[in-house]
Order: sequence, then structure tokens, then C-alpha cells
Amino acid sequence: MSTLFWILSGVLAYTAIAMWLRNRGALPESVRISGPLTTIHTTRGRALLDRLARPKRFIRAIANLGVGVALVVMAGTFLLLIFNAIEILSNPPAPTGINTPQNVLIIPGVNDFLPLTVAVEIVFGLLVALVVHEGAHGLLCRVEDIEIDSMGVALFTLLPIGAFVEPDEESTKRADRGDRTRMFAAGVTANLIVVIVTFGLLFVPIAGAVSVAPGAAVGGAYPGSPAAESGIGSGDRIVAVDGTPVETPDELRDVLSENPNERVTVALHDGRERVVDRRLLVTGVAAVSPLAGENGLSANDTIAAVDGEPVRTEAALREAVRDGDVHTFETANGTTVEGPAGALVAVVPDAPFDAAGAPAGEHVVITAVGDERVVDQRGLSEAIDARAANETVTIVAYRDGERVEYDVELGSIAAADGTDDDGAYLGVQIAGGVSGVTADSLGVRSYPAGQYLSMLTGSASDSLVGTLLLVTVLPFYSIVDPATDYNFAGFVGTNVPFYEVSGPLSVLGDPAVFLAANLLFWTGWINLQLAFFNCIPAFPLDGGRILRTATEAVVSRLPVSSKSELTRAITTAIGVTMLAALSVMLFGPMLLQ
Repeated sequence: MSTLFWILSGVLAYTAIAMWLRNRGALPESVRISGPLTTIHTTRGRALLDRLARPKRFIRAIANLGVGVALVVMAGTFLLLIFNAIEILSNPPAPTGINTPQNVLIIPGVNDFLPLTVAVEIVFGLLVALVVHEGAHGLLCRVEDIEIDSMGVALFTLLPIGAFVEPDEESTKRADRGDRTRMFAAGVTANLIVVIVTFGLLFVPIAGAVSVAPGAAVGGAYPGSPAAESGIGSGDRIVAVDGTPVETPDELRDVLSENPNERVTVALHDGRERVVDRRLLVTGVAAVSPLAGENGLSANDTIAAVDGEPVRTEAALREAVRDGDVHTFETANGTTVEGPAGALVAVVPDAPFDAAGAPAGEHVVITAVGDERVVDQRGLSEAIDARAANETVTIVAYRDGERVEYDVELGSIAAADGTDDDGAYLGVQIAGGVSGVTADSLGVRSYPAGQYLSMLTGSASDSLVGTLLLVTVLPFYSIVDPATDYNFAGFVGTNVPFYEVSGPLSVLGDPAVFLAANLLFWTGWINLQLAFFNCIPAFPLDGGRILRTATEAVVSRLPVSSKSELTRAITTAIGVTMLAALSVMLFGPMLLQ
């Protein structure tokens, strides 16, 4: 049975027991039950809030700044939701994991993107976010002399999902509009302060002490691949092949590409060695490749021979297609396909290749640059790099199976993208592998350890907003970038061997530093989500309450008699629009397909 079934069963059992206890009067007055929701109320803590609220002028200054930030985020959230909903209605995307109901919940193990391995960190971050959010509301209540009826926490069964402060209704009504606005925006302000503190600590002292460990990080092995059969899998780090050191995934690709041996010894980071019998597993095929199609090559095929000659390695494949442009490829299951072997490219409009007559926006296979044979993506890049800008060269290509020659005057990279690079520029986008077919004789999937660390430390973006956006999508990055196979949920599970701690913090040990990094990451991440969510201008969220006070301020200056009715109409219309936009974003991809 699924995990979701057991969770639902537990929720029903908890609800039945809790309501039975409530109906028998067995629960204290401070505990209130409403189905699976439980709220615990208390009046304790008001004296602490009174003491914390003494520097009223300073707190009001911070709160006023928070109101301004909240208004900007509210406007941005409103426009973003509207534009996204319109885009989904106009061009419905294919459903992804984000659109499934369980992935809306921040529950580790239920949400596909929140693994149980970080349950403690997520619960900690959630508690911090809720306590800080509602505590800030309570603090501003006392700063603005608004009485508090009670405070407490809200639980979904035994899981904390919220904290609350109940201001006295009459006292709230007596407060002026500015006081109420600062109080409503206080929770968002506090969450954003936590985001700044946690990510500041994460970006500099913590993540700054973490570096990518040498070797090729293995996120996983393709099913049935040589790596999988030899026992290489997720969490392994390849440090050498046949005694040749490997520092990065690119170096692993280069070593395998140059090594002609059909059997190699792979050394792993923990001292283990694996003997691998290589064979060419197809890991990807471009849809426009001349070798693709119903009777062509497809992912997970094994290229067994070229023109009848057996091939098992990348070097053997390149050598097999070196002479002549058109070759016959045979797979292990007997499928054969004939086509040109070269570099599959898309012709960039208004570029040198386009100016020479190549069809802009279409795909061709380049098999030669001048007298130099080109068999794959890497060969084309090297051939163009060896040329000079403004040099004229003959490009041999295949378009729709026909051989064509183009005399191309190469451009300058500097002129094309504004950099200082004075290299030659052809004007193409190159697909990977041979004619858009990528094959791997080992069959491992790389984990983007360096990419995720640069995003986590802020070095992947030049702006704070860009860094926050990147950090926000890390737990489900594979949805944002389908070319990436793995997400980042912190330094946990099988990705731990891909990183190491250096510098002064290394005395604490890797586990302690990784735990601190995970706590900071998830605390900042959840506070950021909570702040953005509460800025949605819809009741009963803080954004909806701020919208009401802001609308009241504008409507009060208009020459209309029914100001309260107009205010209610505006806020209701915006709230309903936001609910509709959120519904379209969550369920539109599933319902509109």
C-alpha cells in the first residue's frame, strides 16, 4: 500500500479519537478540535511581548519598511500569478510532479521533492517560520496598543502547520489604518528577516567552507548499463579509470573517449574498484537526428556495430565513422539505420552559416570543415576553434539526406556576443554526440554537484533576487530544467560523498557542517515560501488584509458615497481572481491536456 494511504488512515484515526475525546469533555478548554485540525490556545507570553515591544520607534521603522516590501511583493505576486495562469490557459504545458496534490503539502515523505532524510530540518524550519511569523504579529499588536485575546499553535493531527495570534476585535477596530497595516505586514517582514539572516550565514561561512570533492559524481546508472552491471551507482564518485586520475565529470568523459580498452578498471572514492566491460549504450537521441525515427536509434539501445564492424567504445565509434560520411549503424537487438555521421546543428538566423545559404532555423549534419573530417559535436567545435575570424572555409553538410557544400566566411565571436574573444564564429547550435546521438560506454548519470554548490553559495547569479530564485527552485530543479536528472534537498543521502569541508570549519567535522547547512537552507527556504505565499492579495492571507487597508486608503479619497461597498467589491474581485489563478496553476496542466 502507498505511503499516502497510510497517512490518510492515520489522519482519519486521529480525527475520530480527537472528536470522541472532545465530545466527552475530556480535553482542556485550551485545546479545540475541528476535524483533523487542532488548535492550542494560551494567554501566556503576552508579558514577554510587552517587554519586547518597548523600543516602539525602532520597531515601527522596521515595520514601515516591511510594509513597503510587502506591497512590492504583493504587486509582483499578483502579476506573476495572472501571467502564469494566462500562459497555462493559452498553451497548456504537460503535467509535472509539481501539479500533483501531495506535492502542494510541505510534508517530507509525502511530497516527492521533500525526502524523509531532511524531515528534521524541514520541521525545524517550519516551526521557526510559523513562530516568527505569528510572533511578529503579536509584537506589532503590542507596539500599536492592540490587545491580544490568545496565542497558540495549529496542528494538522500532530504536525504543526501554523501559529496564531488572536487580536482583540474591538481593539483592532479602534486602531488606525496605518497601525493595522504594520501589524498585518509584520509576519511577512519577520520571515524575510529570517531569510536574510539564514541565507547570509549559509552563503558565506557555511557553504563557503564546502567544496566539490574531486572525481566524477555519480547520480545513478542507466538500467542495464555496464556501470549498473558492475555495481557502480548513486553516491559513488569515480576517481580514476585504468589508473588515469579523474577530477571532474568532463574529465571522465574525456578519459573514456580516449581509452580504447573494451574492459577497464574503475576506481571509486572509497577505495573500491570495479571491472567494467564496456559497450555503447545510447543515452539520448535528438528528435531531428537522421539516425532517429520509428526504425532508427532510440535511448537505451546498444550500438553493436558500424558498417558490420563491432564497436564497444567511444574511440572505436569515432574510428569506425572516420572514413566516408554515410554509415550503417546496427544495434544489439538487430535494428539497422543508415545516415550521415557528423555534427547535428541548428542554423542560427543572421549568422555566417545562414549568410552562406544554409537554411536558417533548420537542422543539418556537418561532416567536414575544409579538409578536416567532423564526426561529432566535439570535432566540429575543435575544427571551428582552429580557424580564424573572417577566414573563408568550405562546410560539407547533409540536408534531408542530400550532400551540400557551403562556402562560409566565418564571423567573430567578439562581434557575435560582445565579448573579448576574437575566435571564429560559424553560427550554429550543436547537438551532442554523433548526428545528435549520444552514447556512453560506461552508462553513468552525472550529479551536478558543482552547479548546485554555485547556486547555493550565490556565485551562480549576479543579483540577490536571482540567487533567491535559484535557491527557491533547488528542491525541484529537475522540473525547471528537464535536462537535469536530479534535485538538491541539502547535503543528505547519496550526495554527501560529492562534497567535502575545508578551512577553519573543518575542525567541526563534515556531518556537523552539513547539518548546519541543511538547517539554514531549509529554514531560509520555508521562510521565503511563507513570506511569498502570505503576500498573495487574497483573504485571509496577510496580503488580503493589507490589500483591504490599502484599498480603504485609496477609496477614502474618492468622491463616492458607498466607500465600504466599493472597498469590499475591489478586494473580493482581486481575491477571487487570485484563487482562480492559483487553481489554474495547480490543476490546469492536468485538466487541460
